[in-house]
Order: sequence, then structure tokens, then C-alpha cells
Amino acid sequence: MRDLNFPDFQFRFKNNENKRFIFDDIRKKYVLLTPEEWVRQHVVQFLIKVKMYPQSHINVEKVVKINDMNKRYDVVVFTPKGSIFLLVECKEPSVKITQSVFDQIARYNMSLNAQFLMVTNGLNHYYCKLDYVNKKYQFLTDLP
Repeated sequence: MRDLNFPDFQFRFKNNENKRFIFDDIRKKYVLLTPEEWVRQHVVQFLIKVKMYPQSHINVEKVVKINDMNKRYDVVVFTPKGSIFLLVECKEPSVKITQSVFDQIARYNMSLNAQFLMVTNGLNHYYCKLDYVNKKYQFLTDLP
């Protein structure tokens, strides 16, 4: 897998039937190592080790219902009170971050109401803070 725009993290890998798997600390199991999963696992480690968000407040790849359709978000960080602090959308490095990616995370957030959003392909990261009262968002250089 290619280098990403994150610090170097240590991961556990295993091979099975000519496929490579990476251990997901949140789901507590090995998952198939795809380019998007490589980004997702870096995001999780970034949130835990750099941003110091409690691992117990992080959820990975859960179903959310959007317009009567089941969708799956990549990463969510909860507040201690259970509301959603951060919603993360991960794309593989070859996928450019376009308006359609922002539209996707905005659709997911209509049900989740996160305080912050992060969109990344592992190379480029975008963060924004949502202001629901004034119906605005503000791009940030980093997450709080």
C-alpha cells in the first residue's frame, strides 16, 4: 500500500487465501485490506494517537438509514454524552475529493448531525465545523 499523508502508525497484518488483512482496533477483527480500508485505518489511528480521542468513542462502518436506504458511514466519533462529534468519509487515494464526495457526507450528516466533518483520501484532508443555527459551515485547517 502507498504512503499516506498521516504519521507512520504500526498495524497488524495477516494473509489468508492470497488476500491481505489488517487488524481493526475498533471492530476487534481482521478486515480485508483494500485501498479505502488502508485510509480508514490510518484515520482511526490518527484520531486515537494524534487527536487523543478515546477509542471507546469511535465507531467504524455502521449502517445509517438515508431516505429509506441503508448506507454505511466510515468513521464516527461520539461525545461523552452520545451525540456525534465527528463524521469521517474516507476514499481510496486514487479518488479525487470532489463536490460529490462532500455531497455524500452531507447526505449522511442529515441523519447524524455531527459537529464536525472530515473528508479524506489519505493524501488530502478537509475538515469543517457545522453551524446549524445559521445554516453555515466553516472549513478548518485541523480538528479540535
